[in-house]
This record gives sequence, structure tokens and C-alpha cells, in this order.
Amino acid sequence: MAEDLLKAFGIHAQQSGVSTGKHWLAAGGPAIVSVSPVDNKTIATVKSATHDDYDLVVTVAQEAFREWRNWPAPRRGDVVRQIGEALRKNKEHLGRLVSYEMGKSLQEGYGEVQEMIDICDFAVGLSRQLHGLTMHSERPGHRMYEQWHPLGITGIISAFNFPVAVWSWNAMLAWVCGNVCIWKPSEKTPVTALACQRIVETVFTANNVPEGVSCLLTGHREAGEWMANDHRIPLVSATGSTRMGKSVGAAVGARLGRSLLELGGNNAIIISQDADLDMSLIGAVFGAVGTAGQRCTSTRRLIIHESVYYAFTTRLIKAYAQLRIGDPLDENNHVGPLIDKDAVKAYLHSIAQIREQGGTFLVEGGVLEGPGFESGCYVKPCIAAIDNVSDIVQHETFAPILYVMKYQTLTEAIAMQNDVPQGLSSAIMTLNLREAEQFLSQTGSDCGIANVNIGTSGAEIGGAFGGEKETGGGRESGSDAWRAYMRRQTNTINYTDKLPLAQGIKFDL
Repeated sequence: MAEDLLKAFGIHAQQSGVSTGKHWLAAGGPAIVSVSPVDNKTIATVKSATHDDYDLVVTVAQEAFREWRNWPAPRRGDVVRQIGEALRKNKEHLGRLVSYEMGKSLQEGYGEVQEMIDICDFAVGLSRQLHGLTMHSERPGHRMYEQWHPLGITGIISAFNFPVAVWSWNAMLAWVCGNVCIWKPSEKTPVTALACQRIVETVFTANNVPEGVSCLLTGHREAGEWMANDHRIPLVSATGSTRMGKSVGAAVGARLGRSLLELGGNNAIIISQDADLDMSLIGAVFGAVGTAGQRCTSTRRLIIHESVYYAFTTRLIKAYAQLRIGDPLDENNHVGPLIDKDAVKAYLHSIAQIREQGGTFLVEGGVLEGPGFESGCYVKPCIAAIDNVSDIVQHETFAPILYVMKYQTLTEAIAMQNDVPQGLSSAIMTLNLREAEQFLSQTGSDCGIANVNIGTSGAEIGGAFGGEKETGGGRESGSDAWRAYMRRQTNTINYTDKLPLAQGIKFDL
């Protein structure tokens, strides 16, 4: 399988992971071996960047920006439109590669590529709507307005769980805004990044896009640190753990740069006594086990009204018994593997902590063994009843572990939901309009995303995606998220033969 997928994108089994958009550098850094969690087979060996490679990439990107920013935004948008068309043609192969390298289900692999296509479509329209405001001046004969200009280089640090979609959220918007991009993908999923770079290069070459508008920089943690500390990169967009985000934010902030942070989630669904339990079951199960619990928006906690707690958890246990775990490229399976054995160790450690902290398992966890599970990365989704203030519940566990707890009043439930350090996604299942409105009010969910009768997992590209508190405060994708990739400039034009000063100040000579 790996050979066929590599061939589809012109990738070699021994491949450089550093590209300036037209040239692949020799790359003198350590080799990164991409191993599939599906079957423990090597996909490819990717050479990472040295600091000299990095400096060359940044220099080429700087030069490209000087030309690219002068392309009219609609022209840049048309190039992105063509990227969307190329992704449509490559959806089958790229979706399979995402599934094989990361371990998510094939349907989710295809869905991730579809997100890329959707953001291309969004960015094409955006390229004709990069608008500012016109304001009335307090001085006669003056016109005042604002406009938006590109920043320069956008550094993109992406995570393994969405190895291509989140990069595209940043890159497509950054490009139509007139920026150039340097992408540092996760070292756990470098091959999908190589495939995307190949697709983009084909489109850019056909349109004579300057070399350096799309750069790829494969490496370990230090490559991200180079970007975070580099004053030549005005914006660093980083997706990953809260620990990583704090490090990036501190480094970028120390040089007064900009950071766009998409960090951890500890997402809850409130199941009201007025909920549609059939709908709630689907939302809860997919939210908890989709991508084997490795989404930042995965459902970690269910806060269930005491009057329906027994009925709902009984149905939940039965649903878990029907889950099919196995090869994610088999569309009959619901749950694939965790990304690697380190993730399995973290999963087992969390299960041990749940027991130590008094949790009771409604569905037991464990590592699966035997035929089909030879990689050692397949685990059982589990459910634990535990107190919301327990230490383990306060942390994001990147695995299919679901916590359940009871509540009596909606005010109590909202307080429980908000009482964690993270603030990404949240949801309430209720047919009660008053409850829905209270949940969405200023005294309701404190998360960046708040849904009614929809689970926590997944988001449409039309809305701004991101969260509060330790989730980082960044916003990507839709709405006016494009503003993060540009600088605002206020302009005032005096078209009279006098120079009146603001606030009526007199300064006569």
C-alpha cells in the first residue's frame, strides 16, 4: 500500500523533507522514519532540516514575499482555486494516505481532504473581500479609512491528528492575504505533508508563482523553536498541546511577534433531562471515539442530568459494545489505532490514574492484541464515572477515554463544564429553548465553540475555529479569521488647502 501511495505523489522511500516550492534541498538533518500505526510498516524515511537549511528557506521566502504581495488578491485567489481543484482530483489517494499514516478512519481521511477543498473555496471568495472600514473624520475636508496589508512570512506548525487540514486552514487564507508560508508539519506525519507540497508545487509552477511562497520544513521540536524565535517571521500559527503553545507563545511574545495558538481541549456535552437521547447517543459516541479520541474537539466529558443518567449510560454501554476496532482503511470499522506506542503508554497511565482517583469503569479499557492488532497501537475505548474535579479530568487525555458524571441543575452543569483549564468546544443536548439560550448566554459556556444538539467534535470552515483559556485564544478558518494574517493600517487624507489639527488644537506659526 505504501508504495502505491508514494507513487501517486511522486514521493520516494528516501526523501528530502525540505522544499522551497520549486527545489527540494539535500536536507542534512536527522532522518525521520514515518511508521504507520495501522500495521507498523515503514511508509518512508524523510530527511529533516539543519539550521542552515532553515535559514535558506527563510531567505527564499522573504524574497518571494516581495513579489507575491503585489499580485492582486483575486489573482492569488484564483491560484488557490486551482489548488482546490487539484485536491479534488487527489482526494482518494490523499485521504488514504492520511488514514494510513495517522490512523484515523478512511471516512475521516476523506473528510479531512474535503475540509481542505472547502477552505480553498472559502479563500477564493475571501480574496475579493479583504475589506476595511471608512470612518467620518472630525476635521472638515478629510477622509479617513482603514486598509489591510499582508504581514510577510506565516510560520505554520501543525499537529499529527489533522496532518493536512489545519495547515490548509492557515495556508489558503495566508496566501490570498498576500503572505508566504513555511510549514513545519508534525514529525509523526511527514509524508502527508510531502504529498500536499507536491500538489501545491504543481499548481504554483503552472501559474509562475514565485519560489518560496510555499515552503516545507520537516524537522523535530527544534525546527519549531527556530521559527518561534525568528524575528523574520511575524506570525507563527501553532497547533498542538498547551505545553507546546505556552513555549511558542512565550518565544514569539518575547520578540513582540504574533502567535495564533490552537491548543488543547477538554470538551463536554451536557445531556439535559429534555434531550433527545437517540441524537445525544450518536453525538456522544462519535465525539468520544472518532479519530480514536485524538481530536482537539473530542468529547472528554459527559455531564448528564440525574433523571436520565441511568437510562443514558445504559444505552452508552450497549453502543460501545458494538464498536468495531481495527484497520481504519476498512470502512466497516469505527475506530483505528492511536498514533504510536507513546500514545498507548499515555492512555494506560490515564487509566491507572482514574483507578487511583476513585473512578469506576462502566466500560473497561485495555490494549488489543492478536491478529490485526500487531502494531500495538489499538486500544479499547472506555468509559469511567468520576468526579469532575479529579486531577485526571482536569487534563486533556488524547485517547478514547470518556468521563461521565451527574448534575441536578443547569447552572451546576454549566459550572462543571467550565471548571477546567481548557475552553475549546462545548455542547448541550436539549429540546428546551430556555436551556439552550442559557447555555449560549454570557453566563453559559466559556468555550470558543458552543453547540446545541450537535456534539463537540468537528466544525464547519465557515465559522472561526478556536478556543479560550489554555486553548490559546486563536481563531482559524472562517468568519473574519483572515485578519490574523494581515496588519491593519489607518489612513487619513486631507484634500483641502489647510492643515487643521485633531481635537481642535491650535498651532499657528
